[in-house]
Order: sequence, then C-alpha cells, then structure tokens
Amino acid sequence: MLDPSSSEDSGGEIDEDTEVPKDSPQKPLTSSGQGGKHKRPPADQPQAESHSVGDEQKNEKERLQKEEAERKSKLQIYVFVLRCIAYPFNAKQPTDMARRQQKLNKQQLQVVKDHFLAFLNGETQIVADEAFCNAVRSYYEGFLNSERVSRMVQSGGCSACDFRDVFKKNIERRVRSLPEIDGLSKETVLSSWIAKYDAIYRGDEDLRRQPQRMHLSAVSELILSKEQLYEMFQLILGIKKFEHQLLYNACQLDNVDEQAAQIRRELDGRQQLAERVAKERKYPKFVSKDMEAMYIEELRSSVNLLMANLESLPVAKGGPDFKQKLKRSTMNNSFLDMGEETEFLSKSDVVLSFTLEIVIVEVQGLKSVAPNRIVYCTMEVEGGEKLQTDQAEASRPQWGTQGDFMTTHPLPMIKVKLFTESTGVLALEDKELGRVILNPTTNGPKQAELHKMVVSKNSQDSELKIKLAVRMDKPPNMKHSGYLYALGQRVWKRWKRRYLVLVQVSQYTFAMCSYRERKSEPHELMQLEGYTVDYSDPQPGLQGGRVFFSAVKEGDLVVFASDDEQDRMLWVQAIYRATGQSYKPVPPTQIQRQNCRGGNPQPDAPISLLSLDRSQRQGVEDLISAVPCRFDHAALFPMLQKQTLQHRMNDSFSCLGWFSPGQVFVLDEYCARYGVRGCHRHLSYLRDLMEYSENNTLVDPTLLHYSYAFCASHIHGNRPDGIGTVTEEEREQFEDIRSRLLSLLDNQIIHFRYCFPFGRPDGALKATLSLLERVLMMDITTPIPPEEMKKMVKKCLEKAALINYSQLTQYAQIEADAQAAPEKRLEDMMRLGELCIEVLQQNDEHHSEAFSWWPEMMAEHAETFLSLYTVDMDGALQVQPVDSWDSFPLFQLLNNFLRFDPHLCNGMFHKHLQDLFIPLVVRYIDLMESSIAQSIHRGFQQETWQSVKTITNNLPSVPLPKVNLPQMPSFSAPSWMGPLCDSTNGSATSEDLFWKLDALQMFVLDLHWPEPEFAKHLEQRLKLMASDMMEACVKRTKAAFDSKMQKASKATDFRVSLSVCTMFNMLMDAKKQCAKLCVLDSGQEIDKQWQQYHSKIDVLIDDAFKDMISSMVTKFAGVLDGVLSKLSRYDEGTFFSSILSFTVKAAAKYVDVPKPGMDLADTYITFVRQNQDILRDRVNEEMYIEKLFDKTYRDFRLQGVLDGTLNNKSYETVYNRLTVEEATMAVKAGDGLQGITMRDSDEEDG
Repeated sequence: MLDPSSSEDSGGEIDEDTEVPKDSPQKPLTSSGQGGKHKRPPADQPQAESHSVGDEQKNEKERLQKEEAERKSKLQIYVFVLRCIAYPFNAKQPTDMARRQQKLNKQQLQVVKDHFLAFLNGETQIVADEAFCNAVRSYYEGFLNSERVSRMVQSGGCSACDFRDVFKKNIERRVRSLPEIDGLSKETVLSSWIAKYDAIYRGDEDLRRQPQRMHLSAVSELILSKEQLYEMFQLILGIKKFEHQLLYNACQLDNVDEQAAQIRRELDGRQQLAERVAKERKYPKFVSKDMEAMYIEELRSSVNLLMANLESLPVAKGGPDFKQKLKRSTMNNSFLDMGEETEFLSKSDVVLSFTLEIVIVEVQGLKSVAPNRIVYCTMEVEGGEKLQTDQAEASRPQWGTQGDFMTTHPLPMIKVKLFTESTGVLALEDKELGRVILNPTTNGPKQAELHKMVVSKNSQDSELKIKLAVRMDKPPNMKHSGYLYALGQRVWKRWKRRYLVLVQVSQYTFAMCSYRERKSEPHELMQLEGYTVDYSDPQPGLQGGRVFFSAVKEGDLVVFASDDEQDRMLWVQAIYRATGQSYKPVPPTQIQRQNCRGGNPQPDAPISLLSLDRSQRQGVEDLISAVPCRFDHAALFPMLQKQTLQHRMNDSFSCLGWFSPGQVFVLDEYCARYGVRGCHRHLSYLRDLMEYSENNTLVDPTLLHYSYAFCASHIHGNRPDGIGTVTEEEREQFEDIRSRLLSLLDNQIIHFRYCFPFGRPDGALKATLSLLERVLMMDITTPIPPEEMKKMVKKCLEKAALINYSQLTQYAQIEADAQAAPEKRLEDMMRLGELCIEVLQQNDEHHSEAFSWWPEMMAEHAETFLSLYTVDMDGALQVQPVDSWDSFPLFQLLNNFLRFDPHLCNGMFHKHLQDLFIPLVVRYIDLMESSIAQSIHRGFQQETWQSVKTITNNLPSVPLPKVNLPQMPSFSAPSWMGPLCDSTNGSATSEDLFWKLDALQMFVLDLHWPEPEFAKHLEQRLKLMASDMMEACVKRTKAAFDSKMQKASKATDFRVSLSVCTMFNMLMDAKKQCAKLCVLDSGQEIDKQWQQYHSKIDVLIDDAFKDMISSMVTKFAGVLDGVLSKLSRYDEGTFFSSILSFTVKAAAKYVDVPKPGMDLADTYITFVRQNQDILRDRVNEEMYIEKLFDKTYRDFRLQGVLDGTLNNKSYETVYNRLTVEEATMAVKAGDGLQGITMRDSDEEDG
C-alpha cells in the first residue's frame, strides 16, 4: 500500500495493531494484580502467561511496523526507479552483454534422463552404432546420474548448453581414440553424433506447443521497452498494478517536460546540498583529511556531468543548429565553470517551426452561379505558396482536399478564396465569389467548422459559408501557448492581452515570448532563469483577466491573468517545470472541486490525485514530492540492488549473478542520477553475490573479479580515472569483504569438484584462481609472490584430496570394517579403485586446464588422494589369505591407469603398488613353475598318448595337482588359443603344458610391469622356464617313442599307432610354440649365452625329429628285409625253389593256386599303403611326412618323392636282380607272363 492510511486494508491492520497493545495486555495484568491481594496463584502460572502474551503482541507489533517501514521504502525506491526509466539521460541498455542460457530445473533434468534411458532401452526410432550407444551410456551413467549434476541443477547454474558441452567433450575424446576410416572424417562423425544427441535430448517435444507470448522472464535478455521495465520492477519491488498506475499518473511520467523539470530540480537540490556540506563542513569520515576538498570537487563534477548529459539531449526540431551553453544560477556560481558569463537570449535565438494542415470540405449557400458552372478554392499562408483544390460543379461544391504548409509564425494568417471560371473571351482572371481569413493557433479546434465568407456588396450569396478544418501542430520546443494578460517591470510594461508562447531553447534555457500576427520573431521575451512561479490573488486596478498568477525574481515581478481556471493551472505547471524551482505551486483551496460554489463551474486540472481522499492523496503526495537528495541512497540502493539480484537469480535464465541488460540500465541510471558512489555499489553487490555463493548457488567468479578489482583500485587509489575519495566505512567494508572473499575462494578451491562440477561453468575454476591471486595482493599494483600463491593452492588441494576421498567412500558406502570377510574387502577395494580412477580422470579432463600454471600441483593432489586410498588398500591386502592371487586384478586396474599418466607413472603410489606386488608376482611364478614341472612329470607317467581333439572344452577345466599351489587366474584366453584348438592333435599333457606356459606368460605380460628392469627379469625367467619345460617334454616324448618302436612288430602286420602320430604332432607343436614361448621380444638385447641356450632347444627338437624319423624308417626297412628274405626262397638255383615250384605245380592241377610269393607281396603292399594312410591322416606337418617317405622305396613316389631320390644304389641293385629274374621266368615259361614286363608294370603305376 502507498501509505498506512491509503487504503481500507492497510488502515484496518493499523487500527488493530494500535488497539492490541492498549487493551489486550491490560486484562491479564489487572486480574493478576487482584489475585495477588487475596490468593497467590499456584507457581505464578497466570502471571507467566500474561507476560508471554504481552511479549508476543509486542513482537508482532514491531514486526508489522518493520514491514510497513520496509514497504514505504520500497514504494519510495519505486518512485525513483520510475523516473529513471521514464526519462533516462545517463545510461543505455547494453547490447554487448553475453546472452544467458535457459536454466534447467529438477523436472526438466528428470525428463532428459528419461529421454536418454528410452534411447538406451531401444524405445526410440534413432538409429545408432555401438560406439555411439557406448558413449551415450557412459554419459548417462557418469554425468546425468551424478549427484553433482543434481546439485548443479538445484543451484540454478546449469543450462542445456552445459549438458551439450559435456557430451561434446566426452565424445571428442572417444572419437579421437577411434581408428581412421577411409572416406569418413572424424569431424563428420562428431557432427553426426551431436545431431543424434540433440534428437535424443529433445525427445518427442513439439516446438509448436510452446506458448505464443513469451513471459517477461523469457525476454529479460532482450532490450526491453519502458512498459516491460515498469512491469519487471513491479515484480522486483512487490508493487501492485494499481499502485503503479497511481504513481505513474501522479508523477506525470508520460509528460517529458515534467520529467526534465524534475531532473533539473534534483540537480539543483544536489548543488545546494554540496554547497551546504562545504559551508557546514559536515563531511563523511575519510581515510585522509586531504580528501574533504576533493569530496566537494567530486560532488560538483558529478552534478556538472549530469547537467552536460542532460544538456546534450535534443530538445527541439526547430533549432538543431543552436546549442545554448549551460547556465550558472546565481546561487551556485562556485560550482559551475562551464560558461564565463550568463548569456542572454536574443530574439533570433528563439526559432519555432509549425506544420499547417488545411482541409477544405465544402461550400454552402452558393446561389449566384449557374449549377453547371465550374468552381474551385485556393488557400495560402501569408508569405507562402498558394494551393488550389480540384474543380467541382456549382451544384455540388465539395472537395475534401488537404493542403500542407510550413511556417515560422506562431500566429499565421490563412486566406481561403472561392472562384468560378470566367466565360468571357477577354477575361484574364477567374471571378472571386468569396473569401475567408483565419488566424489559427496550436490550441485551436482540430475538427472541420463552418466559416462565413466575405462576399462583394452586390452579391446574391449573402449566406455563403465554407466548411474547412485547420490543424496547427505544436513543435517539441513549444511547451505551452495561449492568450494572457501580462504586466512586468522589464518587459510587457503595459497591461494588455498578448499571445504568449513558452519556448524551450535548451535543457536549461526557457523563455516566455509574446508574438504578433504574421511575425516569426517574438516581439518581446522574458528568460525564465531564476524566476519562481506561483498562484496569486486578483490585482486591483487591472482590467481584464479573471484568475491571476505571477513570476517573481529579484528585481522583477511579472503578473499574468487568464480568463479560464484550467488554462491558469496549465500555465503554472508548464512554467514550474521550466524554472526548475524547488517550491511546487499549490492551487488556492477555493477553486478546488470540493469547494466550488455557485457561478459557472470551471473544469479542474486533470490530476488523478483529486480522485483520492485526503489521506490517500497525502501519501502519494509525500512519495512524489520527496526530495531525492534528502534520502540516504547509500541505504536505498543496496535494497534495490539486492531485490533485483534476487529476482534475477530466480528467473528462467542461468545468469550466474549477471544482471539482464534492462536491469543494468536501470541500476546505472539510478546510481548516476542519485549520486550512489561506485565503490559502495560494488561493495554491496559483492556482499550479495557472496551470500549466494555461500549458500551453494553458482556465481560467475569473473563477476566477483570485476567488482572486487573496481573496489580494490578505488580503495588503493589506483582508479583509471584518477584518485578518488575513500571513506573509512568503505575501507572497513572492503577489508571485511576481502576476508570473506578469501574464505569463500579457499572453500571453493577445496571443494572444486562440487563447486564447479564437470568444469561447469566453463572457465569458472580458472577465473576463481585468478580472483584468488588478485585478492591475495596487498595492493592493486604489487603482484603476489608466486611461491605464496603456490603454497596457498597446495594447501587447498591437500584438503580437497581428503574431502574428495571422504565423499567417494561415502558415495560407495564403504566402511573400514576389520571383521569383514577378505573377499568382501577386496571387492570393495576394486570398486573403490574404479571410482578413484574415475575421479582422477574427471579431474584431468575437466579441471586440469585451470591448474595449468602448476601441473605438478595436480600431480601432488592426485598422490595425496591416492595415499588415502593406500591406507584402505594395504589393510585389505594384509588380510588376504597366503598364496591368494585374487588381488592381481586390482594391480592390473590401478597399473593400467597409472602407467599412462605422465605425472603419476612411477610416482609414490605407483612405486608403493609395485613394492606390494613384486613378492606376490615372484611367489606366483615360483609356484607355477613347480606346479607345471610336477604336472609334466605326472602327466607323462600317466600319458596314454591319445590325441586331444576338443581342447577348448577341456583345457580351462584341467585341474592342477591337489597340492597347495596357485590356480590359474581367470584372465582372457591367450591369443593363440583359437587357431591351436582347431588344428591340434597333441597329447593332453603337452597341450596342458603349452597352454599353461602361454597363459602364464600372457598373465605377466598383461601386468604391464612399469619398472623396465624387473619386467625384463620376469620375461627372461619365463622364457628360460619355458625352454626347460620344452626340453623335458621333448626328451620324455623321445623316450616314449623309442619304447614304442622297440615293442612294435617287425612283420607286415605292423601298423603305425595313433600314439606314435601324437608324438610326432607333439614335437611339431613344440617346434611352433618354442618360437613364441622361448624367444625374447625383439626389442630386448639378447646376449650370446641366451642365444646359445635357445639354439640348444631348437637343435634338441630337430635331433629328436631326425631320430624318430630314422627309427620309423628302420622299422619299415626291417619289414621290407623280412619280406625280401621270404621272397628269396623262390629264386632260381636255390634248394627250396624247385621244391616250392613243384608243390605249386602239383596243386595247380586240382585247384586254382596263386603264383609263388604273390600273397606275400599283397600283404606287404597292404602294409605299406595302410601305414601311408595313417601317417597322412594323423600327422599334421607334410614336411616331416616327406622326410619319412624320402627314406623308403618305390611306392613312396606316389607321396611326392622325387625320382632322383628313389633311384639310389640299393634300389638299382634290387631292380636289376628283379629284371634278371623276369627274363629267366620268361624263357622258361614262354608266354607265362603274357608279354608283360616289369618296365610295363612300372609305367602303368606311373
């Protein structure tokens, strides 16, 4: 409400409040007093209750009074704000401010989460590859579901742009790690992913559903109109709409002249205030006595600047080339030095320009002209051109033609004439039927009126009239005009009626000018500088005029009189604005509406206050008539700024403390117009911003930096515009704010992960560090030593490590429980290790740039953070069982992260981690070596030499001996397991050996041991162990092969067993695996001793192959020798030959008996071919099959053996002997062989 008694509601509240302390407290007090005389109340209970009720009523009354006082202060502030908006002359709405983004709330965050979850569940139509889905899943789980994001949204500092930037930064890192694709650039992938992200973020929202009219908070980032600014500050200060309308009308905000006059009065008041301060020497307390004189100069220069700004505003269109110098009033000659002497106006300085519009509608009463005759009108302004209407018939003389004229005469003369065309041959001019002469003014009627025309004496058109409208526009520098009676001592020395015009020549120069008809320059003028206008009583002896007012100045008195009350009030108001006087004229009470009696009622001035009752009008009058310079704007402005900031922080934009352009404009105008000191403004701004920051609201540290730098330069006397006055209060407030700001910045750096989550706002942490450096400076020019700044940051980061780790353990819900199971503690350490790595990665990704000045500081922070994790990790590892290897995945997890970090690799934590696991790795390899050796020994003892066809199903479940030995950790299968499983025919023992050796080496390789020397030692030891195991395996296999060969049959029933083939395959596999399991990496230097040792393994395997092949060939040769010895019994010339031949011939007479030796030959052929098939099917390596066949005889040529190899000396001997035998048989048997020779048989086989 405008005033405690300005409305019924507020009045009712005050009545109740004033009655409560009078009546209510007295009743309990009286009753308790009477009770005390007769009977003491038990335990003083009624008395205590009465006191409590009285205290409550007193507190309620104080609260209401405080609220009412605050309400009145807000109304008064709103009046000042209204004037700043209505007529600004110092500030403009900035157009270069950064556009703020719409902030997200909790509901919108949940909607965004739902959109991304729907995409991950496949519920959208967006097509995406696996890489993009993985990126979205990481974004959803790591960012959207983060508690820090929820806090950021709750603090109001998060926008959709922040969400998009975080996703873009995340995918840029992912896309950089992807391999290059021909024909598809990574920029194309990024843009495609961003487009898909935008589609997911929007979901199914329809932009057309948004309301057509934007809310005020939605357009606050734009340049606002005056009406929008009014509406905004109504919301800021809690002003109701009807209160705004009432104040708007009472302040006459739509009247530019009134606002300019108000400014002049305010500046005059500030001048007088400065003069009074200088005279009475009532200065504020400054830090230096010398600043008192400087303070007066500051007041003067600020007023001079405001006057210059006001003077620079354009006033009139009529005189753009004229600029009046700023005048100095007689009472303030000590303030202004802008002009040497007061300049008086000349008549030529006053220039007015008018626009005239003449519209001729019709002519009535035309009788002297035949109806078919042509008539027309002409119009002209004295001294100007003449215009003519269209032609019309005399029966219908109507036109509606408009003529536009320009004139500099305030009282111009307009001539309008009616003509008819002359029909005479000798007529030179048309005949004039009538004319009318008009003298319009700017106050004249605007609508069309009938005017009687002057006709000739003998004309029949005695009632000839013309209907026309004359509109004369008032120029901007003409503030009022009209006819007045005037009498003065210097001008207008004779009482008569004159046409007067109030002209504004410049912002501070006004003149009352009297004009005569058809004159552009004033006849007389009176400059209003120093005059005071007021209503006056009728002057005796003056004839003419009904109501009077006067303008008074030292040495002069000018009396004016008007015939109309309304006209007088308008004249007084206009002159009151022009003079800039502090006294506001009040109309006499007898002419107000409520006291008008009798006579012709005169219309009152259109002031809305007259519609209010006395108390309401008094409240509004107090507000609008309050002198601004008498208010403590140092107390009012912080209230306005705080309310504005509160409104800004609650609107729909993520402002981070930045005002909108409209708010900046109003606050700038307020400070300039009402003299709010810049340092005081920024100190209060800093105080408000720090309150928001201390309440976990995101505030841009750059904004804090700007305000702090301004205040620091002011306090330390290093302002860019020179040294200014500094009060004791400003210095004390600055020191208090500096200490608070140090504490705030210290806290923000300690909690940098939570104050600036995911590096949002962008660059805020870096700006915070820069601000901390500025705050630590003792003055504005001396920089802080780098060591001190580094020490400060280091201390903050040490505390940050503790806080981050505590928050992490709390988030993971991990508690140090000594009674927990070792498996549970190790599982917790794995999960906590993953979270620690995630925290360090986020710090590097989002916050390392801010600490780029001290990269080692972030490394120390990470080491401190990991040292806290070390305590829990050591405790968990100490309780693990002896010879338990479940902790190796923890080492791999941490080491894989640390070895790629240039600052943490081989750091304190990394070395400590290595020291912890070196004994475990050595112990593990020792036990695995013993376990593999035992498995070889027992395996070969129980070996059946059956080939293993399905190794993939059997190898992972091969049990180790039931001794206290380590089981193989469940890591990924070796890279060679796939191809090996498809082609192996080795034994179970050999394949188990190769798999264990490879898995052990892959396990140690996957450890990626960071220390080169120990890593080299591990590799060499594993290679040596593999060589020893290979040697033992080969020797065992060779011994088993020799045993098999000795037991094998020497007859043609001998067949190569599957176990022998398995032995061959095992040696082949050993040859292949030796190249991988027993050879050092090419990057390492190989000494001669190691090279000789590895060559020994290769030679051993090759020798074993040779021996096995030779043994196999010997076995085949022995069978051949046995067959040949049996066939030799049929040779010619031997004792058994004749007997065996006779037996066969005798038996052939009765039965079909085969030829001698043919069954034996068939048996041998079957022996050879079946063994060939077995070797082809069971032995994998063709090269060794060829070596085996290379040492056999003719039929092996079918297996690809060369003729040169087959036709050796032994073969030639046998071949020649068979040829002789064939010839002998041919001679004896005649056609027994039917002409087929052995050569023919060879050719057929070939």
